[in-house]
Amino acid sequence: MLRPRIIPCLLIRNNGLVKTVQFGNPKYVGDPLNAVRIFNEKEVDELMVVDIDASTQRRQPDYARIRALAAECRMPLSYGGGVKTAEQAASIVSLGVEKVAVSSAAVEQPDLIGKIAEVVGSQSVVVVLDVRRSKLGYEVWTHNGTRPSGRAAPDLARELEQAGAGEIVVNDIDNDGVMKGYDLALIRAIYGSVSVPVTALGGAGTLSHVSELIGAFGMIGAAAGSMFVFKGAYRAVLINYPSRSDKDALVRAARGDSGKESERRAFG
Repeated sequence: MLRPRIIPCLLIRNNGLVKTVQFGNPKYVGDPLNAVRIFNEKEVDELMVVDIDASTQRRQPDYARIRALAAECRMPLSYGGGVKTAEQAASIVSLGVEKVAVSSAAVEQPDLIGKIAEVVGSQSVVVVLDVRRSKLGYEVWTHNGTRPSGRAAPDLARELEQAGAGEIVVNDIDNDGVMKGYDLALIRAIYGSVSVPVTALGGAGTLSHVSELIGAFGMIGAAAGSMFVFKGAYRAVLINYPSRSDKDALVRAARGDSGKESERRAFG
């Protein structure tokens, strides 16, 4: 069965794995390499790792950490944090990373996306748009959600696709860590603006939320953080991921509600 991607997103701060709520109050939840080993055993579709402080601290990507993560990871890996040049992106890919995620630098320098795509290919270029509701509707923010860009998310997504992005990740600041479900209206606004694969991040707390997303959009990336590192009402730390049979059942249920979406966006 061809399935949408279900993607854990790991946030790194000070070499530790953390989880935030609305981009604040980071809670330490463990060692990133240990989490990768567990996700290997669970046969995860894809893994996204983001250094959340690199841009705000004006740091370059931590190549030693990236090398260690890529060496351990047995699933496709996307890495973001501090990428500001095509040369940095090429170095990251050379370490065994399949996709390079760019956020703040993409908003500030849209032409950077084309330069990176020329070096590593559009299929390896992911733009992460951190989005918050504002008078613009859905506005993109940068530097870990601390600076408003003044740009509406659908317009910027379309511009960055044209610049060479191979995938758009919609990171919902308001829903980050809340675990009450994806904002489908936000995802719909971006999804309808571009033709490249779209991944939703922010809000998932249960598999039913993932099923609802897939039911609404079909072949879409369903990313989550809290859902894959916490368990239960008291948010005990426990790395988890649905089994293959659970994923298949989830997708069948979602498709039964919505029908099959075109597979043109199946994979980034």
